[in-house]
Amino acid sequence: MIASVRGRVAAIAPEGAVVEVGGIGVLVHCTPGTLAALRVGEETRLATSLVVREDSLTLFGFGTDDERLVFELLQTANGVGPKVALAMLAVHTPNALRIAVASADVKALTRVPGVGPKVAQRIIVDLKDKLGTPEEAVNAALDG
Repeated sequence: MIASVRGRVAAIAPEGAVVEVGGIGVLVHCTPGTLAALRVGEETRLATSLVVREDSLTLFGFGTDDERLVFELLQTANGVGPKVALAMLAVHTPNALRIAVASADVKALTRVPGVGPKVAQRIIVDLKDKLGTPEEAVNAALDG
């Protein structure tokens, strides 16, 4: 697993950024919020998650370790792959997702492109005990 990358931002595109790490340009797929915080030519550190498929290795990058954790937990729900998980983090913060799941807010989850009512219900069922409670989310936001 590649847990993080640190290096100079070489390029930014709508779907991700290229970070130079040890002389190698690494494409890291990111949410719009993470991309907005990056600047070409500046140093950055991104928490990462490597998704291995039969035909590809895809690296996803996040501004915080908590975003990476939620991204990985989202993929444990039936019907949620890395693209949907990334889209969920593009629409909601990790704590907003915790609150939506804990309160079974299907409407909030279906605001994400690619998430319909069935997938939203599956996320709620599969992740209710994994993401934490709204109180934990509020406390984390106040502490963080």
